[in-house]
Amino acid sequence: MMRFTAALLVGILAGTVVVKAAEPSPNAKLYGTAGEAKAAWRKAEAQAALQRGDDGHWGGAASPLGEGGAIARLKDIANIQGVRENQLVGYGLVIGLNGTGDSLRSAPFTEQSLRAMLDNLGISPPPGSSRVKNVAAVIVTANLPPFAGRGSRIDITVSSLGDATSLAGGTLVMTPLAAADGQTYAVAQGNMVVSGFVASGQAETLTQGVPTSGRIPNGALVEKEVTGNFGQDELVVELREADFTTAVRITDTINAFAKRRYNQPVAKERDSKSIRLRRPKNISATRFLAEIEGLPVVTDEVARVVVDERTGTVVIGEKVRISRVAISHGSLSVRVTETPTIVQPEPFSDGVTAVEPNTTIDATQTSKLGILGGTDLESLVKGLNQIGVKPQGIIAILQGIKTAGALHAELVVQ
Repeated sequence: MMRFTAALLVGILAGTVVVKAAEPSPNAKLYGTAGEAKAAWRKAEAQAALQRGDDGHWGGAASPLGEGGAIARLKDIANIQGVRENQLVGYGLVIGLNGTGDSLRSAPFTEQSLRAMLDNLGISPPPGSSRVKNVAAVIVTANLPPFAGRGSRIDITVSSLGDATSLAGGTLVMTPLAAADGQTYAVAQGNMVVSGFVASGQAETLTQGVPTSGRIPNGALVEKEVTGNFGQDELVVELREADFTTAVRITDTINAFAKRRYNQPVAKERDSKSIRLRRPKNISATRFLAEIEGLPVVTDEVARVVVDERTGTVVIGEKVRISRVAISHGSLSVRVTETPTIVQPEPFSDGVTAVEPNTTIDATQTSKLGILGGTDLESLVKGLNQIGVKPQGIIAILQGIKTAGALHAELVVQ
């Protein structure tokens, strides 16, 4: 079954279909490896593209840049410049707490805010007369999504600012939310949703989650729209991960589709992170982006190894390569055992009971020598597993290989 599948795959890549493994087609070409078959297929595609007079077929041109990584949609690896969220922040009060609010003596700003709110409502309490425990000062944050119009609702996050122990059961009083320019874009108000809780007694306190922070779904009402430049004749696509090869492949893929759809190229690479798009006439920007954002693109990435020494996490990219090296990884284990002995005096003597120390020290050293080298990720991982070291040991080995110049990748230590 495996021979039949392999023969069928080679036949497809070569441009012919093999019916049986034992009876190949008389027109089938023989290749030594699957790489030779792929290279021949790419060459045939490039020649066909030149005869058609375009850069390739829908979904991407036969790129001369070599094979890349995973195939992803354009919308999953890039954004449209100017189409983004905006951060909002505000200061407010949460009321209705069951004795878990701020202590007004420890948080004087809570009392000042409470008095200011009551003054706006026509009530003027004397200073220092309020000793309530059901009010808490909070900071309200939210993200204003793109194209949010007046009357739209957005989610907000409420976090305690004082020494309140819990915000469960509280209600946020109307709080203006401003952006970095100081203008108010939304107003928040509503009942809190807190997942954490705290329970305390005289001898023990139990806390689960974060009771001093919560959310209010659809708790803010948008009062002002953010104006942008979306809809102009020129748009810019920004990659989430800058890469020259991926930027060129995106450009070729969009132009291959645009020549068939609009009879003209519309994309031009600008740098490793952005591609300029010229919107065709008689089509809206929304429809234009909807038609190209689903195009499949062969992505490429930088060879990188990321290690986190705090948690022992090691992430190795697919492009990582290691030259053939010999590694000796050993560990020294020292065990100290104390077995004190009780010494009793002779009967009817003037001696006293004493403790005689007795110490035993054992040292054990283990070491393993292995040869590590890999042309692909599978070989590299298999070699690391054969050495039989823990994640912390793998981190030390990778750092040593990088210092020796045998790790052909970027090593990122967090």
